[in-house]
Amino acid sequence: MVTVTDPPAAARQDPRRWWALAALVASMLVLGFDMTILNVALPTMAEELGASTGEQQWMADAYVVVFAALMLPAGLLGDRFGRRRMLMTGLGIFLAGSLIGTLVDDVALVVVARAVMGMGAALVMPLAMAVLPALFGPGERTKAVGIVSAASALGAPLGPIVGGWLLDHFWWGSIFLINVPMVAIGLAACLFLLPETRDPAASKVDTVSTALTAAGLGALIYGIIEAPGRGWGDPLVLSVLTGGVLLIAALVLRERRMTRPMLDMSLLRDRGFFLNTMAATLVMFVLSGLMFVLPQYLQAVLGNDAFGTGIRMLPMMGGLLVAAKAAEPVVRRFGPRAVISGGLVVLAFAAILGSRTEADSGYGFTALWLSIAGLGFGLAIVPSMDSALGALPVERAGSGSGLLMTVRQVGGALGIALLGSLLAGAYAGRLDTGGLPGPAADTAGDSVVAAHGIAERLGTPGLVESANSAYVHGMDLVLLVSGVAALVTALFVAALLPTARTDARQ
Repeated sequence: MVTVTDPPAAARQDPRRWWALAALVASMLVLGFDMTILNVALPTMAEELGASTGEQQWMADAYVVVFAALMLPAGLLGDRFGRRRMLMTGLGIFLAGSLIGTLVDDVALVVVARAVMGMGAALVMPLAMAVLPALFGPGERTKAVGIVSAASALGAPLGPIVGGWLLDHFWWGSIFLINVPMVAIGLAACLFLLPETRDPAASKVDTVSTALTAAGLGALIYGIIEAPGRGWGDPLVLSVLTGGVLLIAALVLRERRMTRPMLDMSLLRDRGFFLNTMAATLVMFVLSGLMFVLPQYLQAVLGNDAFGTGIRMLPMMGGLLVAAKAAEPVVRRFGPRAVISGGLVVLAFAAILGSRTEADSGYGFTALWLSIAGLGFGLAIVPSMDSALGALPVERAGSGSGLLMTVRQVGGALGIALLGSLLAGAYAGRLDTGGLPGPAADTAGDSVVAAHGIAERLGTPGLVESANSAYVHGMDLVLLVSGVAALVTALFVAALLPTARTDARQ
């Protein structure tokens, strides 16, 4: 029998559990804040650092790839050495990465800083979620998941707004410096409010599997990001993608032979856990891709400054917050299957509606479909996360939630890589660079921000119009693909997800 030092069921009725939840909220607020503050800064950083679309993708994806690769071992470390201890360690590493980001002035070094921050986030995210099943029973867990999700969502709109204000008044490195007080609050809250929980019988971290995960995901993301520029048939792209697939396959084969695997494939055989995880992953795929393409549209095409861009992203965040708050009573009334599939349909509708955007549509139309998209995000993500967590045995909360969050973050990384590459290819294919010198044409094809800079320098206003039209064409294509993917996932969830909630703790 596994000995678990998690709090007994009676402790779930202790009113102090809500104070402990406050510590988790503070931790998640830091991550939600940072995930969006970079997106609004990318156009500014692209201009000042001369970063192409591919390099911007790496600045965003370095964080997500490391995040995804290390969450599985992070969950095991929390189970083994204490979830509070590892969560606080993660916040400390995140703080170190933020400090590095404030001091660098090169694209490659920004990527390094983002990777270090991803290491810290890999400890914070799954362990914050892993503590919930030990603190709350099934009846309260949906509310707790909603509160934690809302905290992450609250950080999302604060990121662009605060980031925009900082960029309008200070240098771009200030978007990293602002993390310092946020992390300090999270550390203090965890230290004084969060109880320690662990599973002494948890297996050791498998360094070989961790290396296979990081190398496999990194290779896949690299190949997808480089493909639009080099071509999908390029030998380097093909070899890297093939290598990534082989490394992931080797990881799966290795884990299936392990007595207590880091990647517990048996959890994925549970239909409820698998489908809820896939639904949450699809939402992250769409959200990450959208958050990558949207700031450049608002800032470069519509002409808003960084702060104005952050303000104009609020409708989506508002819809997400409303849905996160409403999810518990709606799930209680209609069941998780109906709410998740309904949320995905709403998300699909919003994305397909958004794909009708034109270069001269204006912000009013954008605000409309962003609000609907936020509502769909919230209705799909909260019950899918809650139902997936409910299928995990309490003694595997850390490693199980690590698997859940890893798959989610892989979806986020692929969203930025695939949808960002789709955008880059569509933009470059539609952009009219006729009459421009060769180097200027190549630079204008890198990003819409670069095209605006070339047009201003050479006095060619027609290039601005062409760049805006090309970018909106690429964004519309991204939204259409996202909408179709959400609709297909909604059909699978409605047809296959069990009607009754499966909860390992009931």
